[in-house]
Amino acid sequence: MKRRTSNTMSACIRQNYFFAALRLCAKSGIVLCLGLGLALVSGCAASAPKNGASVVRLEDGGQGFVLLENPNMDARSREEFKRAVVLMKNGNNDAAIGLLTGVINRSPGVTAPYVDIAMAYLRTGKPEPAEQNLKTALGMVPGHPVASNEYGLLLRKSGRFKEAREVYETAIDNFPDYLPVRRNLGILCDLYLGDPACALKQFERYSEGMPDDAQVKIWIAELRNRRGR
Repeated sequence: MKRRTSNTMSACIRQNYFFAALRLCAKSGIVLCLGLGLALVSGCAASAPKNGASVVRLEDGGQGFVLLENPNMDARSREEFKRAVVLMKNGNNDAAIGLLTGVINRSPGVTAPYVDIAMAYLRTGKPEPAEQNLKTALGMVPGHPVASNEYGLLLRKSGRFKEAREVYETAIDNFPDYLPVRRNLGILCDLYLGDPACALKQFERYSEGMPDDAQVKIWIAELRNRRGR
């Protein structure tokens, strides 16, 4: 049974997640949004802070969340961050790495540039610096959902399955509503760890939030048949 991993689930306002991006929330000021591009987001409700960041759930019918941070970026860094996102979207990852390196040097306390530069490094076949930057983001926000999702995929591809599971489970403990992590943990448990109970649990939880994903429904049915349910 062939599984196809995905880290392009809807993460903010019905947009597919590609890159971390800075957004503005009318009630909360600057936020890190797990989505694509820059926009004004209204109707945000913040939860209690977690390790310097907090989850802001959207009240406009959109799925996902944003992470509250205080980036304190200067105008140059904001502009270069925006340009880097566009470059990544267009496949110019080397140029994006150059811009994001400067942004990180000037504004080291923001997770989004670390996540994006890691993704750019992965796309240019450089897993070592990608891993280091993902670790930095996770050190700033333990369980950071997008950094965890990317890091789990990196670890799985390198055969470090136990570590990948630990990363995914930490993300779920901290941000249980981020569904792409649950999908990828289910795949990991089913195909690489031989743990169908774990896989079924994660796929079922994922399917509750993403009922239109027909492929996962098929996987759930297959797992239930294998377990005699």
